[in-house]
Amino acid sequence: MTYAFMIEPQHYIPLDNDEELIEKCQEWGLLSGKATKLKTFYYKGNGLNTPCTIIGYVDHMAAVIQLDNEQKHCIHPSYLKEMQASSYNVRPVTAAETDKASEPLNGSRTEDTAHAVTASVDMDAISDSDDIPSNLNDMDIDAGESHSGLKGDPDGLVEEYVGPQGGTSSEAKPKAKTASKAKSVKIDLPEGKVKMTAVVKEFTTVPNHFSDNDDEVIVYEGVAITEPDHVELGEAWSSHSATMKKQELEVGDVLTFEAKIIKKKLTRNPVPYKINNPSKIQKQV
Repeated sequence: MTYAFMIEPQHYIPLDNDEELIEKCQEWGLLSGKATKLKTFYYKGNGLNTPCTIIGYVDHMAAVIQLDNEQKHCIHPSYLKEMQASSYNVRPVTAAETDKASEPLNGSRTEDTAHAVTASVDMDAISDSDDIPSNLNDMDIDAGESHSGLKGDPDGLVEEYVGPQGGTSSEAKPKAKTASKAKSVKIDLPEGKVKMTAVVKEFTTVPNHFSDNDDEVIVYEGVAITEPDHVELGEAWSSHSATMKKQELEVGDVLTFEAKIIKKKLTRNPVPYKINNPSKIQKQV
């Protein structure tokens, strides 16, 4: 059986091992920071209540899950987290809705089949109504693709969770940010893991609106891609994960490693890039 509401990614970054998957689930708030093993997750949307497997992600706003029929589906991590609550209400599907769900997806039905939104809110800016969501200038809007990075989702809809939105932000601010972006040099980041070098600048914490505790992060300076092509990036950040804590890092340490680099601004900081899933980490003496 196939589900008509599914939003399948045309491309995504797979999570190849349990360590990477656990780290990503901790980043999304699906697992506690002390978790050492995975648990079973459930998809409870569209009248379903079925186990699902997290197999990767498109970007920081779109996790990729696989249901029991092996269909892949893009969903906002916060929405998936909400589904894990035992009190989450699964509304029975009526006969009319069942007939409608079996129809092919098209432009007129996209808004009905996704549980979410016409404009996504970066989870880093959900409770800060005076700040411009970082995805307005972090995502590659010049390429004509949707904010979620899904080429098969022309309306820019991912099944996603909308957190509380307060106030009335003016439209002048996004325009000002877009204008400043046009003056900066655009860097095309590679899609896969690359060899990098970085210097530890500081250790800090940032608010996590989906957890009672702040997230520990590391800020780096002198960040550069060394292979396959040399690209100077300046500053970047990463989670101070269990993998990084094993290195017993100090400010000033020069590191080489392999990692995925993405455009994601650190909450309330001007650091524009995030280092994901670093491996083969070495400290230069």
